[in-house]
Amino acid sequence: MIFAPVTRRLGLIAAAVAMLGLSACGGGDNAPAGSPPTEITFSILSAEGQASSGPMWQPLLDDMAKAIGVPVKPYFASNYTILVEAMKGNQTQVAWLSAKPSIEAIDRAQGEVIARIVDPEGRDSYRSTLIVKAGSGITLDDVMACGKKYDFGIGDAQSTSGTLAPLAFLFNPRGIVPAQCFKTVRSANHQANSMAISTGVVDVATSNTVNTVFLNRQNPRVAAQIQEIWQSPPIPESGIVVREDLDPATKEKIRSFFLTYGVGDTPEAERQRKVLAGLNYSRFNPADDSYLNSIREMVADQKLGEARAGGDATAVATAERELQRLRSLREVQP
Repeated sequence: MIFAPVTRRLGLIAAAVAMLGLSACGGGDNAPAGSPPTEITFSILSAEGQASSGPMWQPLLDDMAKAIGVPVKPYFASNYTILVEAMKGNQTQVAWLSAKPSIEAIDRAQGEVIARIVDPEGRDSYRSTLIVKAGSGITLDDVMACGKKYDFGIGDAQSTSGTLAPLAFLFNPRGIVPAQCFKTVRSANHQANSMAISTGVVDVATSNTVNTVFLNRQNPRVAAQIQEIWQSPPIPESGIVVREDLDPATKEKIRSFFLTYGVGDTPEAERQRKVLAGLNYSRFNPADDSYLNSIREMVADQKLGEARAGGDATAVATAERELQRLRSLREVQP
């Protein structure tokens, strides 16, 4: 029995409800494209919603409002589809998104990248993981043996580390289709999957190293019940995405805010670094859309595999051309 299609349907319903909620409460700015906004709405992924994540983000959003001269309010959602759709409809103008949803925002929601996140250890990348319950004895070889033995928790369909990376780096190279490998497959965000592992609802699930740090800090009881059995190669960290039709002056203020936040030796910079530490960040580095090319390459590889499995010669040729184009870009990079 596969739960992912049901989850996708529920996600679409949630997205529609969220869009209605944003419209009803006047979410976003209704000024004509390109004119100075009177309010900015900032998208944030959160499994628990505003009650849990709000206190961690609010100091940064308050500082952003002071820097750009207009109010900044958060919009929390539990999956990336809702956040991309919110930006597509201009109900939100700025978003914190992981790499794969950033591509969706660029391609479908007039988004552009202005910065990327750096963690407290100075890394601008992280890793996808495969987790099991500590003490279960389940190994990676056991999982790869398939046989419909285990219940599997995969990530949000748009999640870079929850879905794309495990497929690209772990399952696809071995010719494994999760729906054919596991007893059941259910889709959820990392925190929900971690809880499902800790309570025995699923046997194995996807997660990432950022979530590992979060759990160790915020929920050590759950963290103690989880064991990693696989890590992916490095994945580009999350980025800050803005709508490209945002007023240029406001967009530049937003860019400057992130790139200078927490920088310097002043008491104010030290206070800002404490705000960033609460989010498990250290700073924001400059970035543009090209930093996502490695993710686009993973997406193209996934599409090529799907086209080959479906026997669609036209789709295979298209995917091969796109994959070759992206690989050539990587080869010419210094």
